[in-house]
Amino acid sequence: MEKRIIGIILTFLGIAGLIMGAMNFMNSTGATRSIKGIIIYSILGAIFFFAGIGLIRSTKDRPS
Repeated sequence: MEKRIIGIILTFLGIAGLIMGAMNFMNSTGATRSIKGIIIYSILGAIFFFAGIGLIRSTKDRPS
């Protein structure tokens, strides 16, 4: 059960990172600093999102 909760938290952090990357992309003017932020937020968001989903899917429910 604890792994599933950590997976949910990682998934939400990943979604937040992807949203921040998208917001930076939409509000950017093309500066180098903005591009670095977009890439960092997007990559970290994707890593957290897929790690969370993988953790949720691989955790088996056991009867209590």
